Amino acid sequence: MSAELVDYDEAVTRFDPVIGIEVHVELGTRTKMFDAAPAGFGEEPNTSVTPVSLGLPGSLPVVNGTAVEYAIRIGLALNCSIAETCRFARKNYFYPDVPKNFQTSQYDEPIAFDGHVDVELEDGTVFRVEIERAHMEEDAGKNTHVGGSTGRIHGAEYSLVDYNRAGIPLVEIVTRPITGAGERAPEVARAYVQTLRDLFRALGVSEARMERGNVRADVNVSLRATPDSPLGTRTETKNVNSFRSVERAVRHEISRQAAVLDAGGSIVQETRHWHEDTGTTTSGRVKSDAEDYRYFPEPDLVPIAPDRAWVEEIRAGLPELPAARRRRLQGEWGYADAEMRDVVNAGAVELIESTVAAGAAPAAARKWWMGELARTAKERDVELGDLPITPAQIAALQGLVDAGRINDKLARQVLEGVLAGEGDPEAVVVARGLEVVSDDGPLLEAIDAALAAQPDIADKIRSGNLGPVGAIIGAVMKATRGQADAGRVRELLLERVQG
Repeated sequence: MSAELVDYDEAVTRFDPVIGIEVHVELGTRTKMFDAAPAGFGEEPNTSVTPVSLGLPGSLPVVNGTAVEYAIRIGLALNCSIAETCRFARKNYFYPDVPKNFQTSQYDEPIAFDGHVDVELEDGTVFRVEIERAHMEEDAGKNTHVGGSTGRIHGAEYSLVDYNRAGIPLVEIVTRPITGAGERAPEVARAYVQTLRDLFRALGVSEARMERGNVRADVNVSLRATPDSPLGTRTETKNVNSFRSVERAVRHEISRQAAVLDAGGSIVQETRHWHEDTGTTTSGRVKSDAEDYRYFPEPDLVPIAPDRAWVEEIRAGLPELPAARRRRLQGEWGYADAEMRDVVNAGAVELIESTVAAGAAPAAARKWWMGELARTAKERDVELGDLPITPAQIAALQGLVDAGRINDKLARQVLEGVLAGEGDPEAVVVARGLEVVSDDGPLLEAIDAALAAQPDIADKIRSGNLGPVGAIIGAVMKATRGQADAGRVRELLLERVQG
């Protein structure tokens, strides 16, 4: 079929997109889902394993109770019903990162089901996403394909398998088909995944660091002729691990599928690989249906029956959830709705909260994160929180401004130094010699020099015309490389001329 993509805006005028998202979150437990191996990150390959992790004969699994509690927390926060009884099943398939040749998951009896979550889009629109289920399972190991140009198995010279991740507790959250989003489907997908990431962190169930793979999204996309038409054939783009990529993957698949349909082709139900560098997807494998996995109940694990009193105890202990927290913080900070929406969209809520906690005023914290730092993040094409600067450093920088030791112009130079790795704001001020000049002696010398260069200005000021004052202050600021205390310069200038 045609390799040309249909323009996105054109595609969504002629087709109705339907999306579905499966989000996997690694739970932050000390040990794995079914054994006592540590569930850490960054260990030497194949060191965080036990016979259970490796699927050795005779090894028996034991359910991690903390993982069950975390799964219930997630289900409750997503407004799900919590099953009175549920069980694990074996999902059978062969792949070298699953040493048992089956994954222990949940199939027809998930721990949580029938929920919903409201996500806020960039313009403040709230879109409800229906949750079909949230179920527990274990992660697979990690394959590293060596050689070749793509990092994938095709074309690689050989592959290495690390089983440290095998058995890490996961919760998979599956949406119902998300309809009615229209041209905003990519935005809804991004906002939904971001809402879940924030939720996981608030619940304390995961670090939810997407760059580490703690949160991964599988994005399903299909097209149909009209909102009243039957659902189209879907594709599933696997393991998309950034908000931006989720949005881009949905846009690309809509344009690609529209091109296939326009050319008279049919969409293949398949998994697809996401390519961050090109912003495109490529075919993976024909998507298996549930029966192809030959699910059957896990005979080595008894069913789980969460006590109702325990579930209600967990519900009562849930922390303030992100949406409520944002409303509270907005009131405390005095931000307008548009200002708070910009902060949320920039991913700056936690950064500003930490900056305020470190001593900065809310207005000042917003000014730095949404101003200079937002521009820097955009120039570097990174997330705001990935910049090499901390909220404590921003609070310290603002503290130097508040104390009169630097002005806003000098503060921007200090900020450059901190971002360049030159140390904390205090160290940058000292090393670069950026402190405001407030001694009267050097300021009077600079004022006299400026007046000597423009003698007519003094007469104008004496006659009551204060308009030229700015020109003298500007000359003094230039002579002191911006380090003069402008307020003190004005006072000394008027005393000099009018006194």
